Amino acid sequence: MDEKLKYSLLRGELVDTQSIWTRQEKRVWFITLITGTCMLYSTRTTMPLLVPAVASAQKWSKTDSGTVLSSFFWGYTLTQVVGGYFSDRFGGQRVILFAAIGWSLITFLMPTIIWTAGSIKSYAIPVIVAIRILNGALQGVHFPSMISLTSQNLCPNERSSFFGLLTAGSALGTLLTGIMGSFLLDYFGWSYVFRVIGMMGIAWALVLRYYAMAGERNRIINIATPSRLCANKSPAETSAVPWLRYFSRLSFWACVLTHACEMNCFFVLLSWLPTYFHDGFPHAKGWVVNMIPWLALPPCTLFAKYLTTRLLAREWHTTTVRKLIQSCCFAAQNLALFVMSRTSDFHTALICMTIIIGGTGFHNNAVTVNPQDLAPLHSGSVFGLMNTVGAIPGFLGVYLAGHILELTQSWPMVFSAAAGINLVGWIIFIVFGSAEAIV
Repeated sequence: MDEKLKYSLLRGELVDTQSIWTRQEKRVWFITLITGTCMLYSTRTTMPLLVPAVASAQKWSKTDSGTVLSSFFWGYTLTQVVGGYFSDRFGGQRVILFAAIGWSLITFLMPTIIWTAGSIKSYAIPVIVAIRILNGALQGVHFPSMISLTSQNLCPNERSSFFGLLTAGSALGTLLTGIMGSFLLDYFGWSYVFRVIGMMGIAWALVLRYYAMAGERNRIINIATPSRLCANKSPAETSAVPWLRYFSRLSFWACVLTHACEMNCFFVLLSWLPTYFHDGFPHAKGWVVNMIPWLALPPCTLFAKYLTTRLLAREWHTTTVRKLIQSCCFAAQNLALFVMSRTSDFHTALICMTIIIGGTGFHNNAVTVNPQDLAPLHSGSVFGLMNTVGAIPGFLGVYLAGHILELTQSWPMVFSAAAGINLVGWIIFIVFGSAEAIV
């Protein structure tokens, strides 16, 4: 027997405190996955960034723009649970790879799709909407697959912090689009933004396939962690998710509904932020308004992780920590939304938007990782359902925001509605939220 294999078979005794990934594999997968999340959000935010320019060129109304923006989330709701299930069953890395090829190609081809659809006249918006739905469906599997992948390969005390840090890739991707996209838009036109970012997504998919996934062939099996090594092959754990047990617990619904409330705020601002500054402050630099707010998300995510780790190390109850961190998110966001709905000053609006986006970093270390607390054996499937429900107010909120703006031109109404929904989620999680495992 190979000496390395014999060492691997003998090492370790404590299953629950060991990870399947080695230190080197953790490093490789962390860099790969956070880069992938960066590319995912970079492609996702190209349309919100470019919709003022595209709408002007294609003569779209605000309702048309809202329909195109919100249609992404129609598809996003379709594949969350399915993506989590297949990831739990067959491995999240395979699902992520397949989807990444699809959403990267769609982004690269989007200028051609818009120009072709524009020549059809009355069917232009429906064609673009259909493609955006497909794009959303492909992107919908990413986070459930990622949380399933980390749950299968990391020990319980590493999962939450690891996944929480990965979510910071969303800010990096939005920053990439805001900085590079704004530059390409100003000097080369909106079509080049789609082309360049789409090509970068394809390049990342190749790295995932031929570097990170290729490394699995050399893995040395450690029998000290047999339950998680076989996590994606155990029918008892993955084929029959005990949904009735989850549905019967208020802590499950508190997690799901609170996530939906915060995602409403996040998705509305993610989709309409460029338009808000374009309409209200037309002389503001595009790269400033598309970059500054998103700079807050990575440090806030890191600080929330640090605070969570410190509180848990002091033996605070996990449920209390989750509620405290989520409360920081909602308190900061609602205060900023209140001020934004009553200001006409550019710098004040920019600071408030930065606070709102930064608050999401706290959400990513509280409710977003709560499925790993509630459902350690089925985290991909449960996270998928949570994100499905979370995407529903996303597409409804994004569409209704466009409709409100079309009828009233009132941004304060949009911000006040988001704050009210946040408040509902805050109360639900404080009263019914928990970090105790259901199954």
